[in-house]
Amino acid sequence: MLKHKFAKLTDNDLLFAENQKSEMIKRLQHKYGLSKEEIQKIISDL
Repeated sequence: MLKHKFAKLTDNDLLFAENQKSEMIKRLQHKYGLSKEEIQKIISDL
């Protein structure tokens, strides 16, 4: 579901993120320019 919401994510981004949610949030912040809180809300809404 994350890949559908964030099209810029690669398969490698998702594999890496399975064990490290905070790193995934940082990657999303960098790629999309969103705040940590915005990303956490999007993820929790999925």
